[in-house]
Amino acid sequence: MRFIQQLLAALSLGFVAMTAAASPANPVNGTDYRTLDTQQQTDSGKKIEVTEFFWYSCPHCYAFDPALTDWVKKQGDNIVFKRVPVAFRESFVPQQRLYYTLEAMGKTEDLHKKIFSAIHTGKQSLDTESEIVDFIEKQGIDKKKFLELYNSFGVQTKVRRATQLQEMYKIDGVPTIAIDGRYMTSPSIVGAGLGNQSEPVLQSAALQVMTWLVAKAGKEQKAQAPAGEMAKKK
Repeated sequence: MRFIQQLLAALSLGFVAMTAAASPANPVNGTDYRTLDTQQQTDSGKKIEVTEFFWYSCPHCYAFDPALTDWVKKQGDNIVFKRVPVAFRESFVPQQRLYYTLEAMGKTEDLHKKIFSAIHTGKQSLDTESEIVDFIEKQGIDKKKFLELYNSFGVQTKVRRATQLQEMYKIDGVPTIAIDGRYMTSPSIVGAGLGNQSEPVLQSAALQVMTWLVAKAGKEQKAQAPAGEMAKKK
């Protein structure tokens, strides 16, 4: 009987140890984050590139956006933050074009949250060009200029690039965050290790893992820097 009790106690301690090992404070590869087999090239120089793959009609992207925005602000000049609108099917493309058109017009930050709110709070459909144009006009944006950019070669090129990035990063759900072209995490990825938790808890856990990954990527970047470059910094 004592042997069985000791065995159960040992198994219990082992389970606690595994749980502790796989946690946002001590992230584990394959549980709290994933590592791409091939690191993707980034263009953010010495800063760590953080990319959010998202979809405007995704309720989890909408829920995550305020916390993510606050986290990005806290990182300051330590990172370069980018967004990539995904397309899991053809019907997603109009929203991709919407995002890149607003980016070309310098209106992304002005309207990003309004688009989320219109869809998830206002229950508006923004899935087609006509619905998007109606919405844009109500925001005081020139319809002609918007459509010129919306149908431009430049925007179409960015949409194709977004699809390529989605494939290279092996995005199978959103929101997903890529860090330094190699590490991937999200509330759902972290949630697989945490079990049944509320969405705010999963968001907080994901942000904690992201902070850890940014620090990890920064250390790796410094370790890979040429000796001469390190000497200049000293």
